[in-house]
Amino acid sequence: MPALLGRRRELGVLDELLAEVRKGRSSVLVVRGEAGVGKTALLGYAVAQAADLQVVHISGAESEVELAFAGVHQVCAPHLDELVRLPGPQRKALTTALGLADGTPPDRFLVGLAVLTLLAEAAAKQPLVCVVDDAQWLDSASVQTLSIVARRLREDPVAMIFSVRDGEEKPELTGLERLPELVLTGLDDRDSRTLLVTAMPGPMDERVRERILAEAHGNPLALLELPRGATPAVLAGGYGLVGDTRPLAGRIERSFVGQLAELPPETRLLLLVAAADPVGEAALLWRAAERLGVGVDAASPAEIADLVSIGRRVRFRHPLVRSAVYRTASLSDRRRVHAALADSIHPQVDDEHRAWHRGQSATGPDESIAADLEHAAARARGRGGVAAASAFLADATELTPDPVERGRRALAAAEAKLDAGAPDSALELVAVAQAAPPEPLRRARTDLVRSRIAFAVHRGRDAPALLLAAANHLRYLDPPLARETYLEALMASVFAGRLVWAEDSAPAGTARAAQSAPPPPTPPRAVDLLLDGVVLRFTKGYPAAASSLMQAVQQFRRDCDAGTAGLRWYGLVGRIALDLWDQQSWDDLAARQVQILREQGVLTLLPVALAYRAGVCVHAGRFDEAAALLQESDAISQATGTPPPLYIEPVLAAYQGNDERALKLVRTSLHSATIRGEGRVIPIVQYAAAVLHNSFGRYREALAATDWAVEHDDIGMYGYGLLERVEAAARCGETRIATEAMLELVERADAAGTEMALGVAARSRALLAEGAQADALYRSAIDHLGRSTVDVLQARAQLIYGEWLRSEDRRDEAVAQLKQAHQTFRRVGADGFAERARRELVTAGVAVRAPAVALADTLTEQEIYIAQLAAEGQTNQEIAAQLFLSPRTVEWHLGKIFGKLMITSRRGLRAALAARREGWHPG
Repeated sequence: MPALLGRRRELGVLDELLAEVRKGRSSVLVVRGEAGVGKTALLGYAVAQAADLQVVHISGAESEVELAFAGVHQVCAPHLDELVRLPGPQRKALTTALGLADGTPPDRFLVGLAVLTLLAEAAAKQPLVCVVDDAQWLDSASVQTLSIVARRLREDPVAMIFSVRDGEEKPELTGLERLPELVLTGLDDRDSRTLLVTAMPGPMDERVRERILAEAHGNPLALLELPRGATPAVLAGGYGLVGDTRPLAGRIERSFVGQLAELPPETRLLLLVAAADPVGEAALLWRAAERLGVGVDAASPAEIADLVSIGRRVRFRHPLVRSAVYRTASLSDRRRVHAALADSIHPQVDDEHRAWHRGQSATGPDESIAADLEHAAARARGRGGVAAASAFLADATELTPDPVERGRRALAAAEAKLDAGAPDSALELVAVAQAAPPEPLRRARTDLVRSRIAFAVHRGRDAPALLLAAANHLRYLDPPLARETYLEALMASVFAGRLVWAEDSAPAGTARAAQSAPPPPTPPRAVDLLLDGVVLRFTKGYPAAASSLMQAVQQFRRDCDAGTAGLRWYGLVGRIALDLWDQQSWDDLAARQVQILREQGVLTLLPVALAYRAGVCVHAGRFDEAAALLQESDAISQATGTPPPLYIEPVLAAYQGNDERALKLVRTSLHSATIRGEGRVIPIVQYAAAVLHNSFGRYREALAATDWAVEHDDIGMYGYGLLERVEAAARCGETRIATEAMLELVERADAAGTEMALGVAARSRALLAEGAQADALYRSAIDHLGRSTVDVLQARAQLIYGEWLRSEDRRDEAVAQLKQAHQTFRRVGADGFAERARRELVTAGVAVRAPAVALADTLTEQEIYIAQLAAEGQTNQEIAAQLFLSPRTVEWHLGKIFGKLMITSRRGLRAALAARREGWHPG
């Protein structure tokens, strides 16, 4: 095959990939290169060599249309009989996405997991090779979904090969980054000359040959096609040779244009029908051709010229052939072809596809077509195709004749573009909405969308001011929405924290502006109580707001129980509960949020919720659960190709006493948070640094890490910073600093009044007290914290009490407290604090046996998580669903786990894990 000349190394890579899948192991490869460099030829080789395997071969097509999950449908179509094997939520998500069933919009990543499971089930019968050519032209939903599948393949006999053209910068293509790559470059000079002779064996002037070689730069398609655009006189004698400064792809396309000109008119029209439809269904092609009076015989000249092949599907020799056909056709012919295609699609079978073709056939504004496109957008959104919905709405906007209606559709399109991750396009549509005849409510909603775009692009930095402006416009037009928008502005300012650009956008300034919000309805909603409480928090201070915020949290919890709580407010309410030292609400809300997101399959939000839940578990002393939640969060983030939320990992690493890793995570998180404008992350990671230093007795470093606590009042972490600051300052003799931090902490704790608040306040006061007063405060702290289900904080109180008792020469009492603290630290895995307690015990004359090998030294984090889930009784399929793996991969991991733990089945897991966890004995 001429196009594969000089590709021995690349063919070897594909042969190895196919050998791996034949052995039952998964393989993934992304082939990258410029147009014409041989990507399609390589993929064709892989298909030909996989004759003994199952093969699914699809191609993207350059088009203006966005048909949601069209590529996924092509991949899954041969295996739809395996749908019955999928878990219920996965089956529902995939059938909804493919339009086989009605339902709420499925989460993209749950669809990805369903496709992964489907392909794994199919491959269990016979290894499977999935070939995706020109992935850059697949619909965005399909690219993202197939990227998820590729990243989660582990031990399944499935190979996935993608080709991507260089220079494409679509956001969805980032999902294919960091996968194994094969980058194709041009042929060397010798192979280029050989290929050119193969393509044009006749006489060729030396100047012409050198010119073609120079212009082709080793591109195989250029070497095959550029000579075809020259006359025999030019090739033989070089006469009339003129330099062409256009890009190489344009010159290759020009060669195809010349070949098209030699075809009969009916053949060119048939090719235009094929080029106009991106789906490539031959049956649709022939139906539309019949409407245009074109017969089957019209295909023969194009097939003989090797420009197209028509079987069950239509395949052009190269994408540049398709583009040459479409671009050289007249506008009237294009519209005629699109109209024929639209009339050939039954509206009840594929209304989205039909509506798009109707839109392309329009000669001007047409309300009927615009309405069809809007209906198609609703249908696409219902299947989870947000990008498709936004494209349909944008087209509908352009075709809407009535200015007012155009403004409404433009605003809807802008919101959809924002949801689809296209803020620049959203801004353009906002401009269209603003140009519509003035209408107060639409103008206010337009300002709100513009504000949300700003938040999406710049995170919290300039969004508060824009959201406040939108809220002000909504005050009299839609008071409930106005109040929600004021709360959004406050959320944005809290998100940016100390990194806001202007004082008015800081939480205090935003809260002052929000005081002008319209009054709440009667009875007030949870969101109304939240708004009033947060405004009070930043205008009158923590003590004045504590009661109102507690009431808001309780109302939100009641809404949660009733199933009416707004999903977007969970994060804010959780931070408020944290701020109030309300451990129970913090725990319950975090668990409920994770449960809802899992049930609904909203995996875009789940990684952050899982990390948040992990933070709850850290303070409760459930480090294994925290690590498991972070592992799941990381698995989903990897599956989606987005950075995982890292701000809880430093806290866990700090409490685990992992010095080097914790400090590295602190530095990384601070850097990334500053770049992204996420000021809320800074106090969390600085808290982690303070905990780490306090655990190792590095009190000066711990004190420095808490300097932020007196510089900026962050909802949630401010009190925790004060807690670490009191201990650090007291231990290094900075009595004034310790006293100031303690007094502020006690003021807040008294206002909150929870068991946890009273416990940390008593602990902090004890650090600065003496004699009987200190003794009573330590005991009070331990009692309060013991009723708060915060094992680690209670153990820390026992540790510092034991240290104080030893300094008071009360050895036996000290040993009792230190042993309890040491046992808790060892049980949960807080190694830094455990070592601090051990040193105190040794100093008191108590021998402490060294701990056994930690579980983490034998199993990986993922293996620990899988082992824990299996020990809880979860099936392979259930574990696979949580970790975005196939059941076969889970089975493979369990086999490794059994070997490491020296057990033979699941029945031994619980005992083995407990033995490893409890493998220590204090003396």
